[in-house]
Amino acid sequence: MRFRLVLILLSSVLLLAACHSVKLPKLPLPTDLLPQGQPIRPLAEARKALSDATPCCTTFADFSYQTLLPWRPQRFELGPGSQVVAINGSRSYFLSFRLPPDVKLPYKVGVKSELVGRSIGSGAYLFAPTVVQLDEAFQPIDSQDVKLCEYMGWSDNDSGAFGSVEVTSDRARYLVVYSSSKQQTDSTYWEQSASTFSTTTSTTPAATTMGGSYKIQHGPEGQVWIGMMDKTYKQAVSKAVCGKAPQGNGLLNSLGADLGVTRRSP
Repeated sequence: MRFRLVLILLSSVLLLAACHSVKLPKLPLPTDLLPQGQPIRPLAEARKALSDATPCCTTFADFSYQTLLPWRPQRFELGPGSQVVAINGSRSYFLSFRLPPDVKLPYKVGVKSELVGRSIGSGAYLFAPTVVQLDEAFQPIDSQDVKLCEYMGWSDNDSGAFGSVEVTSDRARYLVVYSSSKQQTDSTYWEQSASTFSTTTSTTPAATTMGGSYKIQHGPEGQVWIGMMDKTYKQAVSKAVCGKAPQGNGLLNSLGADLGVTRRSP
């Protein structure tokens, strides 16, 4: 099914190029056709590992802020071996950063979570971040459960569940990333372009469909990318799928828009 969709996509691109004498881009293999991995651990085991861990911190002032927020999103692993915080009724792995000085306000911080396991049928889940901005006295001035939206690019680096937060206050000095209890019990809408599992209200795969959609459970551990927003992340956030998409104008029109080509009327 997936390879048939790719063939249709390539055929459409060729047709569009023939009509407009466009030099074809080199199309890499879509992410959902790459070999799929297995989850680090089943979700129940991941939750038990976090529950059994001993927290290091119970206030934001307990954290270390030696690490400067990266100037572009970088990958961090959260799981066994990471420090644990018990705060605001939540127990979570966390990251903490100093915000870069002398950056013109406002600016955005890009966030991405990778599917743990990548293979939906194997019980994939993801770490859903809560981002807290702190002043110089380590007091929260902004806290957001980041809404994650799916974007599937042409490689692992530009695929995943994307989101962002905006820094607007000149009092912001530090940034903390953890996962609130609400985030850990929530889910993220996910959609694939080819044969996949779909659900209704349940998060358990129920049927195999074309263009199916379903909900990815949030888990306590995973891979998180965070840093100053760059061009790649800005594009991913702007095009990410957050829910059921409205009716489009057709495949050729969508391809033409992505390639910067206006389709001529017959």
